[in-house]
Amino acid sequence: MGPYDYVVEQIDGDYAKLRRVDAPGEEAKLVARALLPGEITEGTRLHYEMFEYSVI
Repeated sequence: MGPYDYVVEQIDGDYAKLRRVDAPGEEAKLVARALLPGEITEGTRLHYEMFEYSVI
């Protein structure tokens, strides 16, 4: 499972919608912001590997 790259599509309160870069047709993934780096904004690219998200 993974690694995957995501783009933060939307931030809504305590959650963010992430879209996989290599699979734009898939439904956006809803992730709790507590699991994401604090500095994210809409449009931020994230890398997911070993159950961790990091900003690229």
